[in-house]
Amino acid sequence: MSATRDEEPDRGSNTKVADPSHGFFGQPRALANIFGVEMWERFSFYGMQGILLIYLYYSAERGGLGIDQATAAGIVGAYGGAVYLSTILGAWLADRLFGSERVLFWSAVVIMAGHISLALLPSYAGVIAGLLFVAIGSGGLKANATRIVGTLYDEHDSRRDAGFSLFYLGINLGGLLGPLLTGLLQSTLGFHWGFALAAVGMAIGLIQYSLGRRRLPDRAREIPNPLPSRRYPLVIGIGIAAVIVILVLVFSGVVTAQNLALWVIGVVIVSAIAYFAVILSSRLLNGDERSRIIAFIPLFITNAAFWSLYQQQFTVVTIYSDERLNRNLFGWEFPVSWVQSINPIFIIVLSGVFAAIWTKWGDKQPSTPLKFAAGTVVMGVAFFLFLFWAGGGKNSTPLLAVVGILLVFTIAELLISPVGLSASTKLAPHAFQAQMVALYFLSVALGTAMAGQLAKLYAPETEGIYFGVIGGIAVVIGVILGLMSPWVLKMMRGVR
Repeated sequence: MSATRDEEPDRGSNTKVADPSHGFFGQPRALANIFGVEMWERFSFYGMQGILLIYLYYSAERGGLGIDQATAAGIVGAYGGAVYLSTILGAWLADRLFGSERVLFWSAVVIMAGHISLALLPSYAGVIAGLLFVAIGSGGLKANATRIVGTLYDEHDSRRDAGFSLFYLGINLGGLLGPLLTGLLQSTLGFHWGFALAAVGMAIGLIQYSLGRRRLPDRAREIPNPLPSRRYPLVIGIGIAAVIVILVLVFSGVVTAQNLALWVIGVVIVSAIAYFAVILSSRLLNGDERSRIIAFIPLFITNAAFWSLYQQQFTVVTIYSDERLNRNLFGWEFPVSWVQSINPIFIIVLSGVFAAIWTKWGDKQPSTPLKFAAGTVVMGVAFFLFLFWAGGGKNSTPLLAVVGILLVFTIAELLISPVGLSASTKLAPHAFQAQMVALYFLSVALGTAMAGQLAKLYAPETEGIYFGVIGGIAVVIGVILGLMSPWVLKMMRGVR
């Protein structure tokens, strides 16, 4: 059967685009629906995460669970890593069984169930059930929302990076409003009211997406590499065995709250190596596709380094904001979670600027490897800026200082994050479209889990060394990728 325009493969010609419409800020009209569901999912995700760490380590008198601070930070990092790790499952289900559009819908349902669990179930039961559901659901939604955005463009459509920047704007609209509103409810009514609001936000997103899902292109429903029915029993058996192994490790005390982040780091590293090996060894790849996967390896490593710093917004920066930041605003001390809305404000302001720059420059814009390198170097510089206030006492850091540092965080993020999402779709082999996005998110999973593990090393009395060493490592990694960029670009075989 011949392909329609919406069914053209991602490796299209230079002259055609997958969706030529310009109805959403110059982008394909279908982008608006994915923009909306991702915005509300991020509202619920960041709204919950904005109060999660302090919920874990605040005392019972303050409405929390009273877990020690280092362990609580490790749990948050491990949970964040598990979110991105679960993109493997969501992408595999899309590529082999159901297609991205259907997996995205049901993932949103699972996310909502997780937030309801946190809101209604007491103590540790709510945390375990809630974080498990949110992690699995978010992984399925993230990989497939990104893949569906990729189906809206031909490989050489110059609007692609700008479109992903607008998609990223939706993420950060949710990231702005979520912590503001859940933090306000948490500080006035209690933590469980904040978690309940996150559930309401996801419900709104689910309804909005349901109303527009029929307008998505047919390629969003495509199953690129269907699993033969004879292999169903094997897959079911592997799934059951994996669950049994996890339960045995937890109940035997091998996996604990204290070492959870290390376990997630180990699982992500093994999964990434296995994933690269499986894709590279596939007979479904041609020479150009295999070369592009090899080019993605240094991008993967650099991205993990970037996110190991960036995701400390939810570990070290949260602790820093709770204990070191002067949060007095006209005589009122605003909630800790509000600090996490500073970065989305800058994203909203600057994402359009970056999208316009990439669009104006067109084919003359810096290559993907150079953007990755620049973003990682700038992220290291952001950590250097903490050194100006190192060693101060409680409430010693002025609000404007953290605002300025988070502005640098934002510039680094816009150089690498939407570009990374775009690159994962541009470099993806046809048979591994959603799974290539999942491979990108594995690098984010590794960095996020590392952010939780690194947070255990943070202490106010040695924070100068902490910020200086970690920032320096990021700068070195970024410089190395910059030097390697000509080779990486050559291996990308025509993709910039």
